[in-house]
Amino acid sequence: MQKVKIPRTVDPTRAAQKRLDFDGIIQVSLFKRLTESVEGVKRDAQVSLSFDLDEQRLVVISGKANIEVGLECQRCNEVFAHESEVHFTYTPYRGEKTEEEAPEEYDLVDLNEYGEVDLIQLVEDEFILNLPQIAMHDEADCSVDSDNMVFGEIPEEIVEEKPNPFDVLKSLKK
Repeated sequence: MQKVKIPRTVDPTRAAQKRLDFDGIIQVSLFKRLTESVEGVKRDAQVSLSFDLDEQRLVVISGKANIEVGLECQRCNEVFAHESEVHFTYTPYRGEKTEEEAPEEYDLVDLNEYGEVDLIQLVEDEFILNLPQIAMHDEADCSVDSDNMVFGEIPEEIVEEKPNPFDVLKSLKK
C-alpha cells in the first residue's frame, strides 16, 4: 500500500461510519511545536489511523505513529537520536454527557468549529507528551562516565568562599 499524506482535518463521525483507515506520513514542516521542543526532527512521521464505532456507538479514533527526533543529553550535552513511537485511542468530546459515557481507555479530543478533528495537532500532541522528561544517552553511549559524576556534598577543595551578596545592605542600615 502506498503511503500518502494524512489529511489535516477529518469529520470523525463520517469517517467512523465509513470505517476509514489512513496509512501515511505527516511532513516534518507541519510539526512546529515539536520542532521547538527538540533539537531537530530527523524524518517525516509514519502514521496509521483507524476510525470506527464501538459497542456504545461512540466514535473511536485509534492509531499509532513514530518519528525520529534529536534530543540533547542532559549528562554530556551532546545531541542523540531518539525514536518515539506512540499508540493512542480517542473519542470526540461533545459535552459533559460524552465525558461520563466514555470508557477510561479513551482520551477525549475536541472538535473544531466545523465539527472536525485536527489530526496533525492530535499526533503532534502525542509526540510531545511522549518525550522523555530527562533526555539522556544510555550510559554505554554517553561520553560522561558515571565514575566522574559527584553526588551528595561538594568536596571542600571545589567550594570557594564567596562574599555574601547581602553584605551591601549592612552599609545601608547605618
